[in-house]
Amino acid sequence: MGLSNKREKHLKKMPIIESKITTSKNGRFLIHRTIITHIMPTDYYRAVLANSIKVTEEELTDDDIKNIIKEGREYLKESVA
Repeated sequence: MGLSNKREKHLKKMPIIESKITTSKNGRFLIHRTIITHIMPTDYYRAVLANSIKVTEEELTDDDIKNIIKEGREYLKESVA
């Protein structure tokens, strides 16, 4: 049974992970090297380097911070359940 087209497209977007295990020249150490290759469009990096996304800073009160933490905890409870 082959993969669906949707699954193949999803797998093509994932990073390529290569793992190599060797020993040192004197044989005393095990070397485990992992290489992660992630291919992204150059337009994405150009946008990041050009800083085309504007970020605004906001002053947060203690109540704002407590609400953000509370919402985060509720979200985690929902996603784990």
